[in-house]
Amino acid sequence: MRWALIGASRIASSYMINAIRAQEGAEIVSVLSSSAERGEAYARENGIAQSFTDLGAQLADETVDAVYVSTTNEKHHAQALAAIAAGKHVLCEKPLAMSLEEAADMVRAAAEKGVVFATNHHLRNAGSHLAIRDLISSGRIGKVLSARVFHAVNLPDALRGWRINDAAAGGGVIPDITVHDADTIRFHLGEDPVEVVAKAGTSGLGEGVEDSVMSVWSMPSGAMVQSHESFTHRFAGTGIEFHGTDGSIFARNVMTQEPVGEIRLVTAEGESAVPFETHNLYEYSLGLFGKAVNGNGGPSADGIDGIKSLAVALAVREAAQSAKAVAVNYGGF
Repeated sequence: MRWALIGASRIASSYMINAIRAQEGAEIVSVLSSSAERGEAYARENGIAQSFTDLGAQLADETVDAVYVSTTNEKHHAQALAAIAAGKHVLCEKPLAMSLEEAADMVRAAAEKGVVFATNHHLRNAGSHLAIRDLISSGRIGKVLSARVFHAVNLPDALRGWRINDAAAGGGVIPDITVHDADTIRFHLGEDPVEVVAKAGTSGLGEGVEDSVMSVWSMPSGAMVQSHESFTHRFAGTGIEFHGTDGSIFARNVMTQEPVGEIRLVTAEGESAVPFETHNLYEYSLGLFGKAVNGNGGPSADGIDGIKSLAVALAVREAAQSAKAVAVNYGGF
């Protein structure tokens, strides 16, 4: 599979380039940047043959099979639609778009064109989260009553910029982290939040966008989810918990791009450590994407998953701004 990178991003250079190249027969042939100088330097540093500033010229390469979109959020819609129109399979960073309508456009266009369209939700590819889902689905904790996600971190200096000061580009902790937590809860529980309440604010970094948010989600099963995301918590650690009628799952330091952390299962029989695979999250995701392109199954998170995680994030933001409970609108999906 021959790939083009739309966006000379840090996540691509830190994780995705190596993950793509780890796939058998995969090759990265070009990168797009709004700056010719930056694009050329990025291509040189990452061993990529070509750099472009014009998306149409990049997509005109008929040998390109797939694109990875990792530009700022407001660019995803137009760039993904252009790639789909050119017949390319698309792996797009989250959130898919700035609005539910734009995200739905992308998913429908891909379905009509017959190309694979996936959302790069990495957490569901982690061995830790696969193990947690297996515990829940096998009934080890009985009926799930509640969940708690704590994903308050210290945003590194190199990742700040637009994330903390540019609402028009999709900045703020809600589209950056809450959207991931929404996907993770959906992955584990197999159901979609129906209503949320929330409170957001700034705690040291946000300039016109929120840098911290807490929310509570109601699930169709009756379970409740408590979620906390932030850019400003240096020492909080991350984790996720599920509490059921027959047991509880405590997972620590698993809300991360690395295959780390620990999981404990507590039931009437006592407490035990839960082993899990420590594979590379992105290589695992790219493997499933490649199989989907070859007609074997689907990507780990498809376009519908991207729509639904965005819908939850949008509801959290609306609830925080209105100080009222907000029903989650999935746009018919």
